Amino acid sequence: MFLTMVFYSMLRRKTRLFITLLAVAVGATIISGMVTVYREVPAQMSRAFRAYGANLLVLPSGERTEVSEERLKEIRASLADYEIVGIAPFLYDTLAVNKQPVIVGGTDFAELSRVSPYWQIDGAYPREGEKEVLLGSEFAQRLGAKKGSSVSISAGEGKAVQNYTVSGIVRTGGKEEQLAYVALPQLQRMTGRKGAVSLAQVSVVADGEQLEEVVSKVAAGTRDVTPQLVKQIAHSEGTVLGKLQALVLLVTLVVLVLTLICVTTTMMAVVTERRKEIGLKKALGAGNRDIVLEFLGNGCLLGAFGGIVGTGLGYIFAQSVSLNVFGRGIEFSPLIAVFSLVLSIIITGLASLIPVRIATGVDPAIVLRGE
Repeated sequence: MFLTMVFYSMLRRKTRLFITLLAVAVGATIISGMVTVYREVPAQMSRAFRAYGANLLVLPSGERTEVSEERLKEIRASLADYEIVGIAPFLYDTLAVNKQPVIVGGTDFAELSRVSPYWQIDGAYPREGEKEVLLGSEFAQRLGAKKGSSVSISAGEGKAVQNYTVSGIVRTGGKEEQLAYVALPQLQRMTGRKGAVSLAQVSVVADGEQLEEVVSKVAAGTRDVTPQLVKQIAHSEGTVLGKLQALVLLVTLVVLVLTLICVTTTMMAVVTERRKEIGLKKALGAGNRDIVLEFLGNGCLLGAFGGIVGTGLGYIFAQSVSLNVFGRGIEFSPLIAVFSLVLSIIITGLASLIPVRIATGVDPAIVLRGE
């Protein structure tokens, strides 16, 4: 009987019902969408930051100058619980390219392309098993070499000279433009340092706290390597994430306040329209408790309907933002859906408090006299 009374009292005022329902649905949509974005921003932004290079270095510890490839495999296995974008090993040595001394780096180009996607390659990375070299733009200019040129590489006096084809020219805006790069196994053979690397660049999807956990895990797993954060990237990532989350939180609070105001003013208008009805109910024996329950029932029912609609639209909104901004979809979260629904009901309940107080203050004698 109570639900029937509440339901039909709302239907008799369809315009007011629609405005209130729309306000709650819009509020729930923004809240649900923003909370979803708030939850997803750290992971999505961390993935986006991976385009700017590694956020962790693995270096030899103590007086060591090399790390074994087997140790890097163990580190990768120990980080299986984290989303590893890539681990790019590097071995450095000074070789003679066209009889000019230059630091040559040996690396795994498949891993490098994942760890450092910002490298601009005019041409292509050297192919596995082929005698190809990637030249930094400054060094290539000094040699007068271009993509497709042939260069000679020697590991030193008395060592065999090998001919390599320039597969591409790299530009990074950094020191990489002064170096040359070949496949890691080839440099290891030329220098007689089988299975050795100078360092490894690690790109892992993790925020500040998780990144510290990764560092601790790598440090605890072995004593012959030292993990080191790339502080510039880690700090920038943390700063940007903090500001984005603060912005999302601020927008959510503003929407909550606006929804509260809109529902409150609409419910007050409903109370004003129903003053005679409230007075008649009181004259027939209805108590303040009955009036309070009716109006709170109206508000909570509207909050539930608006919350259900808004939660669905909020997920669509968050999915659209994630796809357009980050290029990745997000999963539906039942917990956020329940949170948005409950919050919508609470907001409409709070918004009904002032109108309910006005309704309970109606004097039936004065209203029925037409005053």
